[in-house]
Amino acid sequence: MSPDARRRAAVVGAGVVGGSVGLALRRAGWTVSIVDTDPDAAAAAVVAGAADREGEDPEAEITFVAVPVGSVPEVAVRALQGTGVVTDVGSVKAPLVAAVDSPRFVGGHPMAGSEATGLDGARADLFEGAVWVLTPGGTTDPAALALVHNVVRSFGADVVNLSPADHDRVVALVSHVPHLTAAGLMSLAADRASDDAAVLRLAAGGFRDMTRIAAGEPGIWLDICEDNRAAILAVLDDLLSTLGEVRGLVAEGDRAGLERRLTTAQRARRNLPAGAERPTGLAEVRVAVPDRPGELAAVTTMATDLGVNVEDIEVAHAAGEGRGRLIMVVASDRAEEFADALVASGRAASVHVL
Repeated sequence: MSPDARRRAAVVGAGVVGGSVGLALRRAGWTVSIVDTDPDAAAAAVVAGAADREGEDPEAEITFVAVPVGSVPEVAVRALQGTGVVTDVGSVKAPLVAAVDSPRFVGGHPMAGSEATGLDGARADLFEGAVWVLTPGGTTDPAALALVHNVVRSFGADVVNLSPADHDRVVALVSHVPHLTAAGLMSLAADRASDDAAVLRLAAGGFRDMTRIAAGEPGIWLDICEDNRAAILAVLDDLLSTLGEVRGLVAEGDRAGLERRLTTAQRARRNLPAGAERPTGLAEVRVAVPDRPGELAAVTTMATDLGVNVEDIEVAHAAGEGRGRLIMVVASDRAEEFADALVASGRAASVHVL
């Protein structure tokens, strides 16, 4: 298929995530345009195969905004002057979704990255098996959400839908504070190394694994800590309290208490999910979606709450009716459970095994 005949996408930002999005899009058959505040970076993205051409594409079907979170609202609003759907990859969602209030905007956050910085760290397979969070708002067009969901799924990602506020609360715990903790440990080791040269020479194994994320680009964390300050501070306070309790156990020589604490952590770590398993059978769950704010977000978030992975979404509109039909493809062994939950919430739902 010639480039002119393929579906068109655009990427704003030629860093590690933007470059990876471009590579994944091209691998999936899209023609990709890319822009960056640094023209040399955009040109390098084309050379690296992350885009077909430099420059904006106002008629792109979908645009991924991959810039620091503080710049996303301005860039997203500008991209929405085109005709397509716009999404982003930032790790703070509530202030962004509030600022970019458009039916064609879908907040997004791939939980994937690399300690490498810039285009050199970009990979077409970066998102395979990773969780990609979507945060539809009250005005999100169901067709816009379906498009972003299905494009991201084509990258090999597992899609999870959360409200913007829930996303920011959870990500503060599993991403933002861990990064700050790793940075703190690394700074402590660097300071101690000035007095004891053996510190950094012995900093291998577990220490290296724990502090790996501290090698990431520092600049992006300034905006993250500002935009998600409240949630980050709440988690930091809880972490400091927990560390204080552990300190007390060590100071008191409470071996039994310390062992209980470590055993609980061990079990929790071993029970972390390795990723969503690909289903062996599929079914469609069809649900009528009234044309009212927040209905789409409520339905997709319900799937997340139940732990039901949505493989594909389609929106079918009924002519002359104030509603549409949301068709979600899920694992056949979870379809009835999902449909029952939808019915219990007052919605009409049915299951069709594929």
